[in-house]
Amino acid sequence: MVNSDLVKLTSLSSKGGCGCKIGPADLEEVIRMLPPPSENPNLLVGLDTSDDAGVYKLNDDMAIVQTVDFFTPIVDDPYSFGQVAAANAISDIYAMGGKPLTALNIVAFPIATLEKRILSEILRGAADKLQEAGATLVGGHSIDDKEPKFGLAVTGLVHPERVRTNAGSKPGDKLILTKPIGVGILTSSLKKGLLNQSEIDRVTAVMTTLNKKAAETMEGYDVHACTDVTGFGLLGHSLEMAKGSGVGIRIVKERVPILERVRELAKQGVIPGGTKNNHAHIQDSVSFPENMDTIDQWILCDAVTSGGLLISVDGNDAEELLAELLEAGVEAAIIGEVKDDHLGKIVVI
Repeated sequence: MVNSDLVKLTSLSSKGGCGCKIGPADLEEVIRMLPPPSENPNLLVGLDTSDDAGVYKLNDDMAIVQTVDFFTPIVDDPYSFGQVAAANAISDIYAMGGKPLTALNIVAFPIATLEKRILSEILRGAADKLQEAGATLVGGHSIDDKEPKFGLAVTGLVHPERVRTNAGSKPGDKLILTKPIGVGILTSSLKKGLLNQSEIDRVTAVMTTLNKKAAETMEGYDVHACTDVTGFGLLGHSLEMAKGSGVGIRIVKERVPILERVRELAKQGVIPGGTKNNHAHIQDSVSFPENMDTIDQWILCDAVTSGGLLISVDGNDAEELLAELLEAGVEAAIIGEVKDDHLGKIVVI
């Protein structure tokens, strides 16, 4: 493994923090400017519901799931950065109910100014995570760039009748989250030198953990919708689920698992720009308790890299699914429920 003292990868990133994607409001505006895509009966999931990946039907028994994700370094260790990027990209396949099959590396790297073995370690980290997921690396593309960036395009397989989208939640469902939030605040704190090594190890472990166990465990249950919590934060992705499903969502703030020291660091002012953008975007669609301060609201909107799955499961199955997830070592919690009122909105209690 490359010594992280050799280079501070996060210092080479103009964004740093959580490696967030373009904010939801800006993205929606850009998409509105585009002509509508041509209709294709085999396109099972496209742009309509802001889902995690596209799904294209090949035949009655097989569909492909396609996704891509890349970002600037959010940890200093190159090997860990590669693992985080791979776990993050693969996660969309799991969220759609699929199994990852192949992947392509996407590399931007200042080859003249950084040691080649740093890039080698990034690629090695990603390769190891792909192997853990059972996916095969089939190639990639690289460019010379002043700012390092890395990610993957991933293809998976799913049965056309077993596709999980973010738009199928039903009233009476319970919501299960499979990883703690607060990653964006902690990775921003890492860049500022505010975390000790055990805290860096903890947030890195969360980001490098595949959602494979969670996805495999939920297969035997009556899951109506699923998404993974990433750049738009817990409330942003929950809101996509509420709007896409035409339901209301209630989230119990005290049940949401949050990483250690997140509130303390947020109170010190370490709030990623992406997190604040998320908070601004959901204001008209989320009701908070009168006594909830802005810090707690920001945490629920915190922009996450390689977060957990948000699973909308039949309420009668929720406790059993939760127990099986916990037994499998998944940091899961029931955090809320799906309602038949306040449609397309969220109430936090």
